[in-house]
Amino acid sequence: MRFVPTELAGVILIEPDVHRDARGFLVETWHARRYAEGGISGPFVQDNHTRSVRGTMRGLHLQVRRPQAKLVRVPCGEIYDVAVDVRRGSPTYGRWVGATLSGENLRQIYIPAGMAHGFCVLSETADVEYKCNAHYDPADEITIRWDDRDLAIRWPPGDPLLSERDAHAPGLASLADALPIYRDAAP
Repeated sequence: MRFVPTELAGVILIEPDVHRDARGFLVETWHARRYAEGGISGPFVQDNHTRSVRGTMRGLHLQVRRPQAKLVRVPCGEIYDVAVDVRRGSPTYGRWVGATLSGENLRQIYIPAGMAHGFCVLSETADVEYKCNAHYDPADEITIRWDDRDLAIRWPPGDPLLSERDAHAPGLASLADALPIYRDAAP
């Protein structure tokens, strides 16, 4: 198992060991000790599962007062997953990283608390599962416009299917005062 750091401190791409044979495969999707050694610790308190059709765009979302760290994986289908550093005062504020996660590559991405998260579905359908280290609080969530020009995220081409909330989300600049403050401690 490899834990690959990205350009954003704390965002880690996980490339698990996949044991394949004629019957299929086995992959370890969580092991507290191994993940802690790779820089990812729990506890995780909530698991979420979404199923979406091709072209669906979810995000960019984050909670502010009770930020959630997320460990994201795709057991079926394929997505382009994005983490955006929106922590005020962070040296990488406004920067983003993206990775393709799929049921074929079985990679995961860890997104630390205080970062915005979103994804776009590339396959006919995709199941996305993610562990959260804090409970979801809809009153604490904010949404940032997925195509904010200031962020310049290079999403896959096409017209995305959006929720009303995501379609009318404000840009990052207008949310600056509401964003979490960067803490230089461990992500």
